[in-house]
Amino acid sequence: MKIEDFFNQQNIIDLSFFNFSNAITACYYARDNLEILKVNDNFLEFFPILGNVNNVYFPDVLEQIGLPGKQIEEFVRDINEKGMVLIPEIKISIDGKERVYSLLSTRTKNDSFTYLNGVQGQFVDRTTEFNLRKERQNLLDEKIRDHEIIEEKSRQLESLAKRLAKYLSPQIYQSIFKNEDGGEHKHARKNLTIFLSDIVKFTDLADTLEPERLATVINSYLSEMSLIAVECGGTIDKFIGDAVLIFFGDPETEGETEDALKCAEMAIRMLKRVGELNKHWKKLGVIDGLKVRMGIATGFCTVGNFGSDLRLDYTVLGSPVNMAARLQTMAEHNSILIDEYTKDLINDHVSSKYIDEITPKGFARPVQVYRINDFKSAEHRNRRKSLTHVGERVEVSVLDSSNIRAAIEELKHIQEKFERDYADLEDKKKNLTS
Repeated sequence: MKIEDFFNQQNIIDLSFFNFSNAITACYYARDNLEILKVNDNFLEFFPILGNVNNVYFPDVLEQIGLPGKQIEEFVRDINEKGMVLIPEIKISIDGKERVYSLLSTRTKNDSFTYLNGVQGQFVDRTTEFNLRKERQNLLDEKIRDHEIIEEKSRQLESLAKRLAKYLSPQIYQSIFKNEDGGEHKHARKNLTIFLSDIVKFTDLADTLEPERLATVINSYLSEMSLIAVECGGTIDKFIGDAVLIFFGDPETEGETEDALKCAEMAIRMLKRVGELNKHWKKLGVIDGLKVRMGIATGFCTVGNFGSDLRLDYTVLGSPVNMAARLQTMAEHNSILIDEYTKDLINDHVSSKYIDEITPKGFARPVQVYRINDFKSAEHRNRRKSLTHVGERVEVSVLDSSNIRAAIEELKHIQEKFERDYADLEDKKKNLTS
């Protein structure tokens, strides 16, 4: 997959949202006049009664799903005057059952990408969360659970909220679950280390594997890469199909050298983990296993929210992003290419090999390219832990929405066990007092 293929108008529209196509939320994109241009599949699954909503006035959609007229008027006013709207709680009856959603919308404006100018937003299904909170409150009111059981129930609620947070950008998560209006994220010019990787011949793989197996493979790959990125302190910008964009140096930094070293450590660990998992993936039909290419570049970038104070996409822009993309494209299978700036930063700790001097498209001067081998320190290599990750069924994948349903089912089983244990406890108390 070539990075140039990502930057066409339609793909940029899709990527201007947080994982628009594959999000578990119901996403929409509308013109300035609130005429809907595009919705994702989950929008139709959330609200099957709506049918095709393209070219439909969005407030009419809100009316059709049962939003009160006063709230609709407030929505139109706020989106026009303030440029953003957060409705924490919308109760909708679907097939006789009440469901609860949050609606987040923002008006976008970007001079560089005028076709992104409009209104975007998403519905977040909070039914499970509200039901759990209601259940917990009932337990407190009725005083039918002891302190230990109530604490366990709270931990389960918190765990579910954390799992849901994996599907949302940090800004959206904070707005919804912490009842914050959201801080002002100013654009900043920072020296960052950029990492970009993709799977070699992923398109061929997608054409040969069954959809279910393909989803299992790509989700497990992205999940494992995400775990390593978080452990190394990287900020995951976005997934672009099989590609992963990560940067170091924002929101926190320990200095440009340490940021670059953390990125190098992450890339090396990712390659190691891919090798460990290939045996598993081959059983799923990936005959030759997965092979990846990685590119790393360091330099000054602009990072922050673009278009408004409340954005669904917190991202990074600048020539180092393009450089990392060029390096990733020219990298050999299962190799990591870096630019000379990154090499100078990590040279005391990481061994590398000179590859070539190139003048990438869009760059005025030639750049020396190096391939990372490994850390020079044996101590550093030896303390690199295996990332073998055997989780519970609810932790299999952060991108497969079926696992949320698995988490909910697990909570139901826990509840049933609590009820049985409590009943047994009450019976024992009665026997002791009789």
